[in-house]
Amino acid sequence: MSSLVGKSVLLVVSGGIAAFKIPDLVRRLRERGAAVTIVLTEAAKQFVTPLTLASLSGNKVYDDLFSLTDEIEMGHIELSRSADFVLVAPATANIIAKAANGLADDLASTLLLATDKRPVYAPAMNVRMWLNEATIRNVAALRAAGATILGPADGVMACGEFGPGRMIEPLEIVDGLEKLLSADASATDRPLAGYRAVVTAGPTREPIDPVRYISNKSSGKQGYAIAAALAAAGAQTILVSGPVDLAPPDGVSVVRVETAVQMLAEVEGALPSDIFVAAAAVADWRAKSVGAQKTKKGPKGPPSIELVENPDILATVSKMKKGRPRLVVGFAAETENLIANAKAKLNRKGCDLIVANDVGAENEIFGGDKNRVAIVDKDDAQQWPQSAKGDVAERLVALIASRLATI
Repeated sequence: MSSLVGKSVLLVVSGGIAAFKIPDLVRRLRERGAAVTIVLTEAAKQFVTPLTLASLSGNKVYDDLFSLTDEIEMGHIELSRSADFVLVAPATANIIAKAANGLADDLASTLLLATDKRPVYAPAMNVRMWLNEATIRNVAALRAAGATILGPADGVMACGEFGPGRMIEPLEIVDGLEKLLSADASATDRPLAGYRAVVTAGPTREPIDPVRYISNKSSGKQGYAIAAALAAAGAQTILVSGPVDLAPPDGVSVVRVETAVQMLAEVEGALPSDIFVAAAAVADWRAKSVGAQKTKKGPKGPPSIELVENPDILATVSKMKKGRPRLVVGFAAETENLIANAKAKLNRKGCDLIVANDVGAENEIFGGDKNRVAIVDKDDAQQWPQSAKGDVAERLVALIASRLATI
């Protein structure tokens, strides 16, 4: 874990009861070798005094956006950009809402709007405020903009309620900053450090009755390899997997589902993300009604099964008006006219890239360890040579990283 020695932390303290932990946080930061400059909101001064924090930090405490002296000594723009970290603790619902919506009506919120760093927030608020739809949207917006959210923890609130909303402890915050430093230090080897990825893999199973289902031959190997490569490149990776016989990739959070409807729900729950890779072979149709008992043979011959169309996960994510991932990658499993069909799918679904593979019987792609793909975007189609699925995954992730660097 990287040290905070020599690092500068701009600590924004907003007005919540958890501000009583800030003197300890300042002490812990300085123990690790960090220099701490503090900005207080007006509400924060009701819980902790500027004199206390100036004494502990050894630096002047700032609280006035319109202070002529402060602006001459160090303007708020420079204050927001001279630190290695901008840390908001406690981060109340109010300051999170301001930051998420670009409001700047005091020194603290102006600094957050002006900073060129990715801020770190340690939320602290009543459980009902944390679970409110407005706060959920605001936190998602901050994450989508690149902010790091540390916590909150579950526990008893000052008001007596129990649940998520407690600010994590000062040592946990310090550890979180050091982990971010470690991630930055390895960014050259991990080009997707700080990014979030969601991957789907495997088939779906659409039940007909308690023992029968509609599915396909997908093994999930390519999707699992892509999730592993994304995690190795530094991305926080969530893998939404259909039923497969594969071990979870290292460093990847795996969510297991059976049906297309379940897969879409889990994908939507995992968003927002920077990257979405739809590698799963999702069944196009499902039975309109599922039998409660096993369907028996009878004198009338095979049963008639009415099918309905499954949700289109790739198109749903690609066409999101709000919260769409920065890069959406789809897969096209084709048995003929590979490039033409992949280009048509790209236009129809609205994604950024299509990984097209020929799954004809002679190619043994399903269940095999090798793949031959073509990468299709709106301008070009590039054929890749047949390679191990792990090699295909690494090359695809390198392409994803290069694309994201230009967006």
